[in-house]
Amino acid sequence: MRRFLLVNPPIHDFAAYDFWLQPYGLLSVAGQLRGQAEFLLFDYLDRARSDGGFRIADCGLKKASAAHPQSDRWGRGRLCCERIESPEPLKNIPRYFRRFGAARTCFTDYLRERGPFDYVLIQTMMTYWYPGIREVIEDVRSTWPGARIVLGGNYATICSEHARGLGADLVVVGSDLEPLWQFLEMTPDPGQPALWEVVGANDYSPLRVGAIKLADGCPFRCSYCSVPRVYGGFRPRPLERLLAEVELLAGRGVENVAFYDDALLFDAQKVLVPFLKEVLRRDIRVHLHTPNALNARFLTGDLARLMVKAGFKTFYLGFESVSRQWQQGTGGKVFSEELAQAVEHLFAAGADPVDITAYQIVGHPNSDVQELEESMRFVRRLGIRGMLADFSPIPGTPDGEACRRWVDLEEPLMHNKTAFPIIRLGFEEVNRLKDLQRALNRSIMAPGAI
Repeated sequence: MRRFLLVNPPIHDFAAYDFWLQPYGLLSVAGQLRGQAEFLLFDYLDRARSDGGFRIADCGLKKASAAHPQSDRWGRGRLCCERIESPEPLKNIPRYFRRFGAARTCFTDYLRERGPFDYVLIQTMMTYWYPGIREVIEDVRSTWPGARIVLGGNYATICSEHARGLGADLVVVGSDLEPLWQFLEMTPDPGQPALWEVVGANDYSPLRVGAIKLADGCPFRCSYCSVPRVYGGFRPRPLERLLAEVELLAGRGVENVAFYDDALLFDAQKVLVPFLKEVLRRDIRVHLHTPNALNARFLTGDLARLMVKAGFKTFYLGFESVSRQWQQGTGGKVFSEELAQAVEHLFAAGADPVDITAYQIVGHPNSDVQELEESMRFVRRLGIRGMLADFSPIPGTPDGEACRRWVDLEEPLMHNKTAFPIIRLGFEEVNRLKDLQRALNRSIMAPGAI
């Protein structure tokens, strides 16, 4: 039987946080080959466990986590890290650069102890995280040169030519996996759930956080978003497969499940509502979370009540701006009055105000008309938290292309979401806005303070 190693790479960045991070795309692909090969997982970003019986905290990092890293009540927490030198294109950014995840020696030891492998599948996420992918490829090549390496995911799709330069045997572009199946000479079973069995296998710590995705793609075309390019249009997944997946997670002791959907509330009566009704009917008890922005336009009173009843605990709403000009210019996904109505529905359904958050972009190329400060105060007046989401200039998107006047988009490091707002607005201004957001959030429980 062929042997596969699944790898979730380390992150090289100014900042990173375990915001329900799971290698879900990688596990979903492997799940379609369940039973046809042996699969092992090396997740650099697993804070509490590892597939090899070692602890991330024992891998030689100075300041990592304790043996059992602390999590907040919903399973999120800091990643272990070490400070490293900033890459040349980012040396002028006045922030410390770090490498997040298990030490490199952990992976090389793992390769020697667990190899050889026939195939190594590597998940890619942010385009500017490619140095971690390059590191993984170098170590696989030096330890098991006969292993065939495959890249897939966001970076592999958005920067496919750049990704091919890292030395993988196959770069899968987009969500069409047919080139992968032909390369592997294997027949997938798309009805299978993600391969959660390999997470935490042979280790002391059970799986506590999981992820799920009810549909691929998005029906909207927001000017700053790459989802349509990477995943295409909106395509719901089969309900029975989804229910098998959430039951698999619950059966493994998972307490928190994050939805990775990009349009979770779209066509809810055909997708989300049937899923939640079955979750309730089958008495599947997990806490549900929405790290990707929910479209407030579709959050009705009935849907809010069903979501709270089914176990939703955190609600992250996409908002971005009170400026109607800015809203219309970026796709018109949601307007101020729609956000206010959605918040009222969540309050009426019993959602905790401290667990309702509205995202707003900072550092957008059209920030001059965004009215960001007024947007932040508007969110505060609704009685919910705000969160500034740093803008990343993604090539191929209208807003990303508009950023070529400030940065070289051909270098993926310049897509960095910490760097670009500083380049666009200045270090002091970004800090001022973030300080204001923190102050506004602290004042939620003290009306009139700000």
